[in-house]
Amino acid sequence: MTAVDDPRPLCFVLMPFGMKSDPGGNVTIDFDAIYEKVIRPAIDASGLKAIRADEERVGGIIHKPMFERLILCDYAVADLTMANVNVYYELGIRHAMRPWSTVLIFANGVRLPFDLGPVRGLAYHLDQAGNAADPVSDRDKLAEQLRAARREVTDSPLFQLLDNLPQPDISRLKTDVFREQVEYSTALRERLAAARRQGVDAVREISTELGDLRNYESGVLVDLLLSFRAFSAWGDIVALIERMPEALARSTLVREQYGLALNRDNQGEKAEDVLLTLITERGPSSETYGILGRVYKDRYEAACEVGNQILARGLLDKAINAYVNGFESDWRDAYPGINAVQLMELREPPDPRRTELLPVVTYSVKRRIESKQPDYWDYATLLELAMLDSDEQTAMNVLSDALAAGPEGWQARSTLGTLRRLRKAREARGRLPAWMTEVERALEEAP
Repeated sequence: MTAVDDPRPLCFVLMPFGMKSDPGGNVTIDFDAIYEKVIRPAIDASGLKAIRADEERVGGIIHKPMFERLILCDYAVADLTMANVNVYYELGIRHAMRPWSTVLIFANGVRLPFDLGPVRGLAYHLDQAGNAADPVSDRDKLAEQLRAARREVTDSPLFQLLDNLPQPDISRLKTDVFREQVEYSTALRERLAAARRQGVDAVREISTELGDLRNYESGVLVDLLLSFRAFSAWGDIVALIERMPEALARSTLVREQYGLALNRDNQGEKAEDVLLTLITERGPSSETYGILGRVYKDRYEAACEVGNQILARGLLDKAINAYVNGFESDWRDAYPGINAVQLMELREPPDPRRTELLPVVTYSVKRRIESKQPDYWDYATLLELAMLDSDEQTAMNVLSDALAAGPEGWQARSTLGTLRRLRKAREARGRLPAWMTEVERALEEAP
C-alpha cells in the first residue's frame, strides 16, 4: 500500500537524518536506522502512518508543504537528540499551533536544553556504536505514547502554561475545496466519488464500513461529510459528526456543518446553541453567522406560516442582525450580505440600513465575479440585488447571464422563491413594476 493509498491519520516525524555525531562527539548515530527500527514501526503499531520531515525539505529550506504538514498532520514525533536547529524550529511551530498530539523522544543520556527540561519525553536506547540497543522495547513504549496522544491530552508547554490561550483555527485550511488540496487515500477518494454517483445509500454503506473513525485521516471524514451534504442527508451528517474524533469535531469547519445539519434536521434550538458557542470561542466569522442567520430565518418563516406575527418580527430581526454581523466580519463574503438586505426589505417598515448596505454587497459580488469564473449563483445574487435596487436594466441583463449559465431546476426555483417573497412585500406596499413579474416568469420557464 503506497502512502497516498493509506487512509490512516498522518504522523509527521521531525528528526535528523543520516549519520550524525552525538553532542559530545563520542558516538556516531545512524538516525535513518533509528527511524526504520524504532520510530516507523511504533507509528505503524499505533494505527498511524509516518511521513518524515526530511522528505518534505528541498535544499534544507523549509517550504510550504513542510509548514502544511507541521500544522495539518494529526500527530507528530520530534527527536531532540542532536539539538538540531531545524527540528527545534519546527517543534516550536508545532507547539504554537497544536495543543496536543506531539510526542518528544531523544537518545538516552542526552540532556535537553533548559527550556525543554520540564517537557515530558521518551528516551530510547543506543549501544556504544550508536545503534538501536533495544528497538523492540523502545518501539513498544513509543507506540504506547502515540496511542496516549490520541486521547488529546495537552502536551504543548505554550498551552499548558498560558491559561485560556485560544487555539489557532486551522480548519480553514480544509474547506469545501479540500478534495483538490488535501492528499489522502486514492482508493477511498475514488469510492466516495463513485458512491455520490450511485446515491445516498452507497455513501451510507461506506460510512458504516469505516467503523472507528479515529483510524482515518481528517480528509476522508470531511469528504464523507460533504458527500452526505450533496444529498441533503442531514440526519446522516449529524450522526457522522457525533462519531468523529473529538479534535476534528471541535474544528470550526465541522462545527459549522453540524449547526447547519442540525437546523435542517429540525433541531434548530440545538443548532443555535452550537453556533453561538462557536462564535463565543472562536470569534465572529461570515460562515458561522451566515448559518446562524439561516436558523433564525427558518424560524421566522415557520412563525409566519402559523400566523404568529409578533414572534415572526422578533425572529426576523435576529436573522437580519446575524447576517449583518456575518457580512461585517468579512465583506468579501457576499452570502450573509445579500441575505441581510433581502430580509431588511421584508421587514415592515423596511430596515433603513438596507440602502447603505446594498451598494457594498453589490461591490462584494462583483469583485468575486471578477476574481473567478462566475457561476449561476453569482448571477442570481446580482439579479436579487438589482431587484432590491429597482434597477430594471441591470436585472434584465443579469437574468440573461443567469439563464445562460444553465441552472438546474432547483437552483432556478430557489431564486424564484426569493424573488416572490420580495414581490409580495412590495405588493403589500402598493408598488410592483411589471418588469419584476417578467423576471419571475422567465425563471418559471427555466428547464
